[in-house]
Amino acid sequence: MQAKIDRHFRPRARLLQHLGDQLIGTPRLAVFELVKNAYDADASEVVVEIAGIGSGHPSIRVSDDGTGMSPETVKDIWLVIAHDHKEKQLAKKERTAKGRLPLGSKGLGRLSVHKLGNKIRMVTRAAGEQEVVVDIDWNKMIEHEFLSDAEVDIELREPEVFTGEKTGTELQILELREKRWTRGEIRRLYRQVTSISSPFGQVGRDDFKAILQVPDVPQWIERLPDPVELLKRAPWKYTFKFDGENFEYHYLFRGIPGIQRQAREVEEEEVSLLVPPHEADDDDPLFSGKAQSTTLRKVIADLTTIEGIGPVSGEFYVFDLSPRIAKQMGETKLIKDFLDENGGIRVYRDGIRVYDYGERSNDWLGLDLKRVNNPTRGLSRNIVVGHVSIDQDGSPGLVEKSNREGFIENDAYERFKQVVLGAIDPLQREREVDRKAIRELLGDVQDPEVRSIMEPVSKIRVIASKNNLSGKIDPLLDRIEHEYVEMKNRLLATGISGTSLAVVFHEIEQGVRSLYKNMENHPEMENVASQVEEMMKLLDGFSDLLRKKDRKPVDLRKLIRRARDLNQIRFRHHNVRLNCPAVEDDAPEVTVSCSYGLTLGAITNIIDNAIYWMRAKWPNEDDTGRALYIGIDEDFEGGPAVIIADTGPGFRDAPSELVRPFYTRRPEGMGMGLYYANMVMELNDGALVFPDFSEADVPDEFEGAIIALQFADLKD
Repeated sequence: MQAKIDRHFRPRARLLQHLGDQLIGTPRLAVFELVKNAYDADASEVVVEIAGIGSGHPSIRVSDDGTGMSPETVKDIWLVIAHDHKEKQLAKKERTAKGRLPLGSKGLGRLSVHKLGNKIRMVTRAAGEQEVVVDIDWNKMIEHEFLSDAEVDIELREPEVFTGEKTGTELQILELREKRWTRGEIRRLYRQVTSISSPFGQVGRDDFKAILQVPDVPQWIERLPDPVELLKRAPWKYTFKFDGENFEYHYLFRGIPGIQRQAREVEEEEVSLLVPPHEADDDDPLFSGKAQSTTLRKVIADLTTIEGIGPVSGEFYVFDLSPRIAKQMGETKLIKDFLDENGGIRVYRDGIRVYDYGERSNDWLGLDLKRVNNPTRGLSRNIVVGHVSIDQDGSPGLVEKSNREGFIENDAYERFKQVVLGAIDPLQREREVDRKAIRELLGDVQDPEVRSIMEPVSKIRVIASKNNLSGKIDPLLDRIEHEYVEMKNRLLATGISGTSLAVVFHEIEQGVRSLYKNMENHPEMENVASQVEEMMKLLDGFSDLLRKKDRKPVDLRKLIRRARDLNQIRFRHHNVRLNCPAVEDDAPEVTVSCSYGLTLGAITNIIDNAIYWMRAKWPNEDDTGRALYIGIDEDFEGGPAVIIADTGPGFRDAPSELVRPFYTRRPEGMGMGLYYANMVMELNDGALVFPDFSEADVPDEFEGAIIALQFADLKD
């Protein structure tokens, strides 16, 4: 005979205390959560007071003028952990009297009070109700074995705190677990609390204000620099908006005192938002080895990209901390200290901050790593103060983690990051234009290839020093720097540049990226040394490329046929129609003198660019507008030429910019393709030319980008 035993989960009384400790990371974050609760309660103002600093018995009081809670709400909702009333309110889009949607939805934010201290008193009052006083003493609560046995003291009384028509909630927390509050902690808490709704006047809500008071040491926060005034000194300001259809941005270089670089402004409206690829995303069969792919990644953002995210906007202020420029700005230490505390890109939803984006410990966009990989365009966190804004109503796909430290890293979050990275790409590109001009004015021009290796290596040196690894790492890094410069000089001197040097650069970049990641994660010396030695082997291996490669007579028809065959899979994969009269049987033979391998690489680079930009103009997979023309013009000015034209958006920059190394409009592109194609043609005693449509003999539909690889005429 079987008997059934009825049993239930019986949480122990100490569970709430453990949840508070584990779910809420720091006391500052716990206070931040209480401020968010005041916002959800429709408060206009919340005051956080930390008293008794230095006494050994500090206390915290959080008081708001929100709607307060009735006795029934306290009993049926506040005391029910993980209650879903806010989640239901959010799902139904039920807004408060002030038009707010709840920031919290899991019913766990109230655990913040248990994170902070052992004794809690809550006084709350709703309109037309008595005051409700709740006392919780965790010292007594955890004496009970089970949570159901631990009673909470609740008292109803005539209003004493919220008298007259006042409503709201006041929390007093005693016997704090964090008894020592330093000046630095208080200043960070001040920045955190006051940034919840208005970061330096950039964005926020006029109907909600958070205040921090420290009556025992008011001087700790009284003389903090005015962020609004400091941001006015930023040489660069940038704003953007994207609604799923139109992308608009405004770039402003304000100028730097004492440097004769005029202010410059760039404004674009109703343009496409190009988004960078995911880190491990390669949908091109030539490079990924995939013959087919069911769905191609889009290179431009659209309404599907922001599904579950909604419209995205942002505002950024960018500084320059390089010694010569910082000296011109004045008050270098003040600005540097300000950036140390406030640098980063925050996220605001409905004008309320989503923690902990923008904190020093959270490089959520990977800006510092991208800066290491591409110093000429990178935008490191410590020089930018900015925010990204989204709407609560339109962003259900972005779900906050239970520990209140950012969003769950789901598909919507990944798309959100890609949108933001794509949106700030014009800022990085335009800023580099001004920085290049400034460097030239200051006489501080350095080879960009060398700089792109030297700067990351310098950053690795700093990390090595912090980890006491300098003695063993620095000599290896010295050799990498020396060998790289020597190799570059030898490559150029022997005429082997182009794709060979591109491969060297790419592989060394990958090595630097891997080493940087490892060293940031508190590495073991053996692994780091092994990585550096692998990079040295790579450089030694590329030394074998330093063989003189003489130019030889080449039939351009065969060269183009080989380029077509190599890219045939890509043309099918990206639905590109190819118009290539040069490979027809009756095409005339045209022989030139060139390096076959390098020239083939240059043509492939140009084809790669053409495919990308046609995908940008014709984003749908079944678009029939993507077409590429490759032909030979025997009568081109200066000598015979291979003409490559496409149906993309065409060039927007001057030829001198197009061939400049590391300059690109392609998000997170290296900007090396046309630079190396130009170098190859110079080595061939020819030229890379960008003719107008009227100057090139191409069919009418090819009004996008037109490039001519012009060779020396063997008849001369």
